[in-house]
This record gives sequence, structure tokens and C-alpha cells, in this order.
Amino acid sequence: MAKVAKRTAAARAHFEGKSNLSVEDAVKLIKTAASAKFDETLEIAMNLGVDPRHADQMVRGVVQLPNGTGKVVRVAVFARGAKADEATAAGADIVGAEDLMATIQSGKIEFDRCIATPDMMPLVGRLGKILGPRNLMPNPKVGTVTMDVKTAIAAAKGGEVQFKVEKAGVIHGGIGKVSFTEEALAQNVRAFVEAVTKARPAGAKGTYVKKVSLSSTMGPGVNLDVASASAH
Repeated sequence: MAKVAKRTAAARAHFEGKSNLSVEDAVKLIKTAASAKFDETLEIAMNLGVDPRHADQMVRGVVQLPNGTGKVVRVAVFARGAKADEATAAGADIVGAEDLMATIQSGKIEFDRCIATPDMMPLVGRLGKILGPRNLMPNPKVGTVTMDVKTAIAAAKGGEVQFKVEKAGVIHGGIGKVSFTEEALAQNVRAFVEAVTKARPAGAKGTYVKKVSLSSTMGPGVNLDVASASAH
């Protein structure tokens, strides 16, 4: 335990006094300081000037990261018949209907993304209280309610990241592994920020993107210069 505390203190000292950094400088700092025994994830947090309790200030969407997430994404698909066969052939990890619903209701959720064909939504809708809080509910707005299950599965496994603003107006996302090159991580950061910026809702007033920060899984966070994060 003492070693962990020592490592945390060293990381914090490394970050002390550093703020409002360019994307490149922040990524370099995080890569240098990451010291866990596993390949940490680069995590982004964006504080937005919205109140998601109002429908016209809800922010949600999807972004295809140019360099992927580095994470193995497990995909579950609700489908029957030919579409179930298509999902299996496309590499879905779990495919089912009532049987999959029963598995989820039992508390067994062994997937990171859930896709459904439109005809399955009456069934999937009964799982809203379980899947909703985990941001796993299929939604046509982000392409997870679709007849084109093959494309949806490929997108999910190829670096697509969904985002949804939380109650406090914050969006979180994992956007790569610390082992990625600095350039690859910087590209992913800007792609994510651009997608969230484009998803600005009609009801957002004043400053939309208030703060952007990066951190590794086990490391402290560092604030970015918002203009740098938004630049191409």
C-alpha cells in the first residue's frame, strides 16, 4: 500500500503547477507519468454548460476514433432468425432474444455494447432500468437500433465510442491506451472533442465547452487549453 501511495505522490508532484496545456503537451505528460503495471487507458472528461435535466440540453452521440480505443469490445445483439445469423457471422459475442433478456435480468451482463434490430425493441424496452444506467440501452440516435447489424458490430469493435452527458453536465470517455503514440492519442482527443462540440444541443446557452481534462486510469488529471483541444 505504501508503494502505491508513494507512486501517487510522485505522479501528483509531476503534474503540479501544470494546467491549460496543449493536447500534445498533456498527452506527453500523461504518458511519461503513467506507471501502473498494466496498459492504462487515456480518459477524457468534458465539463459542459448544459443542464441535462432539460430535454433540449441533453448531449449524446457517437464518435469513431481514428486510432481506435485499444480495448476489446464485447457486443451483444438482440435479433432473431436471419438477423441473428448475420450478427453471429459478423462477430457478435452474444446473440439472443428472450434468452438474452433472461440472462440480463439475472444480473449477468458480459458485454460492453448492446445492439438490437427494431422489431426487438419492445422486448429490450423491458430492460431499460438495467441497461439505461449503464449506458447500454440500444438507441437509434447512436446507430445501435438498426437492421444493419453487421455494420453496427464492426463499428463497435473498430473504435466507436458512445457518449452521454451526466447529471452534472460532464461527459467521460476512454479514448485510447497510454501505449499508443502521442500523435495517435492527440488525434483521438481532438476527434472526441469535435464530436461532442458538434452535438451541442439547441438549448445550450453561453459557453458550451467549459473545461476539458485528461488523465490515465491511475493518474491525476490535467486541464487542457480548450482552444487547442478543439483545433485541427
